[in-house]
Formats: sequence, structure tokens, C-alpha cells
Amino acid sequence: MNTQGTPQATTARQAVTRVRWLFACLVAIVAIFWLRTFYLQVIRYGYYSKAALSVHQKQYQIPAARGTIEAHSGDTTVPIVLNQKLFTLYIDPAMIKDAGNVANVLARVLGGQEAEYKTQLHTKDTRYVVIARRVDQAKRDAIMHHKFPGVGAQEIPYRTYPDGSLAAQLLGFVNDEGKGVYGIEQALNDQLAGRPGELKAVTDVNGVPLAANTDNIQVAPTPGSRVVLTVDVAMQQQLEAILQQGLKDAKSNSGGALIMDPNTGAVKAMANWPTYDPNNFADVDDPSVFQNATVSSPLEVGSIMKPFTAAAALDKGVIRADTSYNDPSQWTIDSYKITNIEEDGGAGRRSIADILNLSLNTGATWLLMQLGDPGGTDITARGRSIWYDYMTNHFRLAHKTGIEQGYEAVGSIPDPDKGYARDLTYANTSFGQGMSATPLQMGAAFSAVVNGGTYYRPYLVEQVVDSSGKKTLTNPQVLRSNVVKPEVSKEMRSLLEYVVANHSFKPAFDLNTFGVGGKTGTAQIADPHGAGGYRENDFNGTYIGFVGGDTAEYVIVVRVNEPKIAGYAGTQAAQPIFGKLAHMLIDNFGVTPKGQ
Repeated sequence: MNTQGTPQATTARQAVTRVRWLFACLVAIVAIFWLRTFYLQVIRYGYYSKAALSVHQKQYQIPAARGTIEAHSGDTTVPIVLNQKLFTLYIDPAMIKDAGNVANVLARVLGGQEAEYKTQLHTKDTRYVVIARRVDQAKRDAIMHHKFPGVGAQEIPYRTYPDGSLAAQLLGFVNDEGKGVYGIEQALNDQLAGRPGELKAVTDVNGVPLAANTDNIQVAPTPGSRVVLTVDVAMQQQLEAILQQGLKDAKSNSGGALIMDPNTGAVKAMANWPTYDPNNFADVDDPSVFQNATVSSPLEVGSIMKPFTAAAALDKGVIRADTSYNDPSQWTIDSYKITNIEEDGGAGRRSIADILNLSLNTGATWLLMQLGDPGGTDITARGRSIWYDYMTNHFRLAHKTGIEQGYEAVGSIPDPDKGYARDLTYANTSFGQGMSATPLQMGAAFSAVVNGGTYYRPYLVEQVVDSSGKKTLTNPQVLRSNVVKPEVSKEMRSLLEYVVANHSFKPAFDLNTFGVGGKTGTAQIADPHGAGGYRENDFNGTYIGFVGGDTAEYVIVVRVNEPKIAGYAGTQAAQPIFGKLAHMLIDNFGVTPKGQ
């Protein structure tokens, strides 16, 4: 009997077909899920593993330990800048659960207003808010003891200056962002800062790193380099004490001084007053106190320029050290009169030694005249050009010295061929007016005049030692040879010793045993409201000189701003400071006597 065409058979076949289709669909669906699972768990495993890990992974920067700074103390070196481990306290506002309780604890431990902390705890659109910096270990522990979710502390090495204000402007400081500003800290920030490390850590739900997790990735920080300065700590301390007392005696509110080795360019001590404590830089109201004015603040230097004018004339061969001339006691240049101080003795026969000893403005002007026209009594274009060349190229004024300090200034030297009353302007520059320079520039140039004629770049960094122990020594760098001839240098030392011998120092120097020479400067102060003129009754006092035996071993430069004391600022205010510094060097720092 044939059943294929019966309704029952058709229905059965349809049922079987539907079952088969359902089974096929089920198999397809299972296959799709299986393939998807395979794709996600095998092919895309790395991507989704990283995505999942990122939810519980945080990246931290590990700060590098900043390099220490050392200075000389006798035969060794001692640290004068160190690091102190403190903490930066921070929060992740998204993870804070009990803002009221957290704010209460923060206010109680750190001080401050609870309401202000609550505001910080509710900061939106950020996962990182700094609550406090420079938190000590005890306060950090008191807060972290509560294990508040979203509250963390990062150990940060902060700068500490164990000697307080000693050499503060020379050193500079590190600000709250960890960047060196001013002084050595700024100039060598890259070497001192090192390179921070990195930590990518898997955390728990509270954001606490799981230290044992194998997915933690850490790159160790590279510590900053250790820097050794040319500075002598004992010399620096004594210079600062002598400078501060000298300014007080002169009734001056500010000034500076430096001591350098003229035979290498190494700065042994440098200071300014007033000063500050870099440990508490945030307490300073007047930011100008951060500046190392000896490097960054040019001034019209006054009569300490006259040794340079004499050296240039000697070097050009237009005069000899024993030359004499008829000094008229005044010159008329561009309808203006150039005169001397009252004690010049009037018109008469004068020597080169007299120009320096009596500080004759007319004598310096006569030297400028000789540069252009030997034997003449006029300032010429040739003379201006030669003098400009000596000031800018030989003595390197109006150029940065390159010392390792932030904000070094260059001063100014007038163009010899431009401007109103050029002859008068250049007559003024011959005795240190109408131009400007920093005490450091003058010290470096003077060193070349008295050391035989070599200009060394002034420097403060003796060596840098990186984290691997590799040392980089600073060798004396010659920026110019033959600044003046060696015989001119010797003549200048003799002339400057003559000046010291004829000035009163208390106590007096034993010039048979030691070579001490120098020159005072009393400089008028430009009046910013006087259309190029000068203030009538205000002056700056300067002194530049050397100490040694048969050669110059130290150069000293002193600056006293606006002393309120009777007499000439250079003689009455700056000279006593120079004298005390010179005796200090002879007594304590091994100056070699003559003939040894």
C-alpha cells in the first residue's frame, strides 16, 4: 500500500524537516557563539585583556632624586644642598566615599578649613587633585592610617639648604613644581633633575597598587648628577659677614662682592645683600632678592674703569708706564666740562700713576685722546674705535661671561660712531660713566689685565658626577689670549700697588711681603626721569683689586649701592670692604708671599 501521498505522510515529512532546520539553526547559533568566543578569547585576547586591565591599572611617575650640590671645605668637599623626603598628598575625587569624614581628618592633621577640603574632595572632571605638598612622615602616616579610598601619598625628594642663606642667590632654589629657578639650580636644572621613572600598577577597587601582581611594570628613575662647585665654604662665610657689616657701616641697603681666581676663572665666593633663606623662598615678599645681582644687575662702574683705559693705552704703545703729561684739570668736550674731584691738586704735570692714584677724570680722558692721536688733545673717531674694540673685544664687556647662573646680564657699551655728543660719551666711558657692566664682567676683565693677559671664562662648577659615577671636570676655558701684553700686565700690577700704598687701609698691608693693588670707583647714578642726566647726590661705590705675591692670586670686586656716608662712595664705603677681604685672604687662605 502506498503511503507517500497521504496527508499523514506529508505532515510527518514536514515535521522532520522542521526539526532538521531547527537543529541546523541551533548548530549554526552554537557555532556562531563558539566562533565569537574563539575570536574574543583567542584572536582578540590581547586587546580585551589590556582593556580589562586598564580599568584596574594606574600609571605613576616615580620622581628622580635631585643631585646634591657640594662646595670646598679645606681639603674636602661638603654638601651645601641636599634632598629631604617629604610627601605630596593627593586624592581621586571619583573614589571618595565619605567626604565629610575625610575633610575632617585632613583639617585636623594638616590644618586649614574643613569646608575648603570638602570643596576639593568634590572636584569634578579630574581623577587627581593635590591636597598638600611637603607633608612630613608623621602627618602622612596619620592620614593614611585611615585607609580612605581615593586618598594617596607620593614620596617626593624636596630640596633642603642646611646652611640657610649661605650663598643663596648663587645657588637658587627648586620651586613647588620641582624646577630649579635662579642660580645654579636653574643653570644646571637638567643635570641636577635626573630622569623620572615610571610605575604602571594593577590596583584593587580602592586604587591601591597590588605589589605582587606580575602585570606591574616599573622603570627605575635615574638620579640627578652630583655637582661640585669651585666655591670655598669658609671663604664664602667670611665674605658674607664682611660684606654685611661693611654695608651696615656705610649705611647702604644693598651691595655685593665676589672673589675669583684670576688664573683659572674659578669663582671662590660670591654674595649679595640683602639675601634670603631658600628653604623658605615662599616667604619672600620682594622677588628681586632672588637675583644674583653680581651677575644680573649692571651698573655704571665709575673709576674702576680707569685701570682698563690705562692698560689699553699701554698695550697700544701710545704711552709708557713712566709717561707724564700736562693735565689741565678740566677738558671741554662737546661744550661740556669734564673735571676732577677737589683733591686733584689743580693743573700740573701728572704721571700715569697719578691718573690712577688721584682718580683723574681728565687723565682718563687724556688716555683716550692718546689712543686716537698720540700727543694730541682731541678725541678722534680712531680713538673711539680703538677704545670700543678694547672694551668689547679685549675686555669682553657687553658680552655674557657664560657663568653657570640664571639671568646673566650683559651691560652696555655705546656705539663709537652713533648718537649725540659721541666724544663726550666716550670721554665718560674712559672713567666708567655712560656705560654699564656687572661686577662679574669687571672681575673677569680685570683678571685678564693682571694675570698676564688671558681672559678665562668665569665658572662655578668644578665637576659634575652622573649617576653612574662618571666625572666631568671643568677645565679653565680661555676666551681670549693677549688681552694685553704680559709686560703691560706686570706694569699694571705695579701701578695698582702704588695706588694701594698711597691710600689708607686699616690695618695697613705689608706690601714688601704681599702684592695688593686696586682702584676705587665713585659712580654717579643715572636719573631715569632726567633725560639722560644723573641724580645729584646719590652715588654707588665700587672697588676692584687683586691680592697675591709676585703674581695675582685672587681678584676682588666690591659694589656698594647708594651709601649714606660722608666722603666719596668708593673710598669711604667700598674700599674698607676690599681691605678686610684682602686681609682675610692673606690671613686664612694661603696667599704666597713675594719671592717664594
